Parts: sequence; structure tokens; C-alpha cells
Amino acid sequence: MSNEDGLPPLREVIAAHGLNAKKSLGQNFLLDLNLTRKIARGAGDLFQGTVIEVGPGPGGLTRALLMEGAKHVIAIERDARCLPALEEISAAYPGRLTVIEGDAMTVDETALANPAKIVANLPYNVGTALLIKWLTMEPWPPFWTSLTLMFQREVAERICAAPGGKAYGRLAVLSQWRSNPAILFDVPPTAFVPAPKVTSSIVHITPGAPPANAPSVGALERVTAAAFGQRRKMLRGSLKQLTSAPEPLLEAVGIAPTARAEEVDVAGFCRLAKAFEDA
Repeated sequence: MSNEDGLPPLREVIAAHGLNAKKSLGQNFLLDLNLTRKIARGAGDLFQGTVIEVGPGPGGLTRALLMEGAKHVIAIERDARCLPALEEISAAYPGRLTVIEGDAMTVDETALANPAKIVANLPYNVGTALLIKWLTMEPWPPFWTSLTLMFQREVAERICAAPGGKAYGRLAVLSQWRSNPAILFDVPPTAFVPAPKVTSSIVHITPGAPPANAPSVGALERVTAAAFGQRRKMLRGSLKQLTSAPEPLLEAVGIAPTARAEEVDVAGFCRLAKAFEDA
């Protein structure tokens, strides 16, 4: 990374602070300025409001967000080794970067900024869990106005999958029932240090309105867990763990009892979850 912002190149920062990536933390550092700035631009207008970044590491994306004009960035980092490097960025951008040591899985982001954009090169080992946390929060619409997140390409495809394919499952339904996800672009393994074994993708998600007469989050989670937990079975079989008589429930919402989970669209799962909840 160049020193366009007056700070040392990231490779020098990593060396100076001994920031070897830890596999246990799912760390892969993205050093390419062109890519980090492209991710920052993918989040849209950064000049208003606050950006929350999770897992900034040595600060490659943090610097890109600030260089692209982010008014204020709140960076949540659990690896204490990275804090001195992030504080150097904070000093270079007075009043525009707040660094918080903590675990994003337990941090209440609504207490930090509301509304906010979330932009993050998520650690692979917690990416899906964090996404579900943000997608299932109440009340809705949420505190975040958009999510611009990096995932393994396989996970990104599962988030955006349409019914009928192997990638379509619980994550697609939870992602699409009241939000709008789209894959922006891919990031090759060679862009990271160390290089992962898989291609990554940037996914942009905006909140939308839930369908009319929507089920609760809990009901939708229970129904999709049962349906996709035994996805080779017909729904009349897989849903028996929820109810002893799934067929009338399925027929009442216009789903064939012989259908399999991957054949039911998001709206169908919402109708089914609502019927289960009200039964």
C-alpha cells in the first residue's frame, strides 16, 4: 500500500508491529490500496454519518474508508496487537477514527452509532454469525443503512442464491426475507497476506421492508432450520420435528407437501413460518 495518506505502507506497519496474521482469529490482511478503496466506494456515500468497521487488523480498509471521505469510522478490533497501528491512523485523521477494543459478536453497535453503515473485511471464522446477528436484529428496519462485507465466495453465493440450486438454503432465506443482497465483485487470494485458499467476494446489503403479515424472526429460523436440516426429504417429512401434522399447514399456505426445501421461495417460507407461528 502506498503512503498517499502520509502513513507508512501497510507492509511496513505489519513488520514494525509484528502483526503476523493469526489463523485462530481468521485473519487475512488485505494490502492492496486499489482494492480497499474499491470496497470503500462500494459502500456508497461516506461523507455523511458513521461507518462501523469490524476486524480492521492493521488498518488497510480503515485507511481506505478515511481516504474516500468517511466522516467518522468506528473500528472494532479484538486483537490488542493491532491497536497501536490503528491509533497511528487515528492520529493522522484527528477526530475521524474511534478505535474500540472488543468482540463484535458481543458489542452493541446501536450504542455506538445509529444510523450507521457497516463496512468490513470480516474474519472468515465469524463472518456468517455476524451477518445473521445483523439480519435478525429487532426492531426492523435496523440501525444500519447498509452492509458492505467480505465473505468467501461460496458464502456470498449462498447469501444471494435463488431457489432451486444447492447454494439456496437457510442463509439465503434469512438474508432475503427483509433485505436486498448483491455481490459487487470478487477479490482473488493473491490480494491477501497470507493468501487464503479461496476467492472472496464483496456483498452489499440494504434493508427492505418485510413481507406483509411477516413471521417473527424466531419462527422463520425454526422453520428453515427444520426444512433445510434434512433438505433431501420432502417437507412433509422434514417438518415433523416441528409439528406432528405438517401436511395441512403446508397445504394451507399453498406449498405441496411433497416439495423439498430448495424448491420453496422466500415468500413461501415466510407464509409457512407465519402459519406455524399462529397455529
